[in-house]
Amino acid sequence: MPKVPVYNIEGQQIGEIELSDSVFNVPINTHVLHQAVVAHLANRRQGTFAAKTRGEVRGGGRKPWRQKGTGRARQGSIRAPTWRKGGVVFAKKPRDFSIDLPKKVRRLALKCALSSKVKENNLIVLDKWDMNQYRTKEVIRVLKNLGLENQKALIVIPEKNEYLQKSTKNIPEVKTLQVGNLNVFDILKYDKFIILQDAVKKVEEVYA
Repeated sequence: MPKVPVYNIEGQQIGEIELSDSVFNVPINTHVLHQAVVAHLANRRQGTFAAKTRGEVRGGGRKPWRQKGTGRARQGSIRAPTWRKGGVVFAKKPRDFSIDLPKKVRRLALKCALSSKVKENNLIVLDKWDMNQYRTKEVIRVLKNLGLENQKALIVIPEKNEYLQKSTKNIPEVKTLQVGNLNVFDILKYDKFIILQDAVKKVEEVYA
């Protein structure tokens, strides 16, 4: 089992924690990670775009001029794609981009992402982080204590903490997630992975 140090919000090491091999020490499968990231990005797309074809654009029912004798090119409608305000060739229509990965693949991808953070020494465990007010400066102070100023950091908490979650929204390179919203894309996107000790137990309960 991999062992990682446990810190407090002052940046002091106060102990160690053993992580589960089945969650934080699995072989890295880059193909599965790629599948998970592609699916995540595809599932974020709304697919609500729409453009009109020549049959849907208003007007253009009458032939603009006779076929021959005018010296101009023959035209059947003023709403053909070659005309201004005409229809669109192969117009985009609303569609569903979602990709459904098997449950086993999703779970394996998350374990691989977590294991990669441990192997790269980018996983930081905090004993606790209690906030009872909205204070972005406090979040910045804690990150500075951990030596993470000006670094992209993902903070994982065991349950909803509105004060902490909203206090990190003003920091562009920092994001806070609950364990239930943990995903491969965010784990890989952020350089440092900060997780509370109680959140570690929840992750191991779900994915071990």
